[in-house]
Amino acid sequence: MAKARAPLDRILRVRTLQLGLVRAEEVRAHERLASETALKDRITQLAANVAPAPERAGAFTLMAAAHYRDRLHQSADAAAAREHHAARRVEAATEATLAAKRDQTAVEKLIARREAAQAVKDMRALEEAPPARRVRHDPC
Repeated sequence: MAKARAPLDRILRVRTLQLGLVRAEEVRAHERLASETALKDRITQLAANVAPAPERAGAFTLMAAAHYRDRLHQSADAAAAREHHAARRVEAATEATLAAKRDQTAVEKLIARREAAQAVKDMRALEEAPPARRVRHDPC
């Protein structure tokens, strides 16, 4: 009986470990997405702050601001691409978590089915067993 239980129990332990690892990866993917979103927002804010001021500024100052703003826009584009990539990783991690949970649930159902079948088998064995010998004593 113990040998029959071992494979499914081992599979359940492995699936549970895999589910934990996949959930941890999903959490890391969500953290990366939040980090990339915050970076993109910060770069966008910096680019907005570099807009030319109405005060009198020299040509060199305007050229430097334009160059800095251009670099910030390039960084913002790169950050948006990283954010999009992080969002795709989150979707993939979520799908992997669902698949791992589905696998674990399937193994749990197999174990429950095995235990129910064993209970039915034990009940039938008790029903078919010969009656227990009762020792009756005469009233004293």
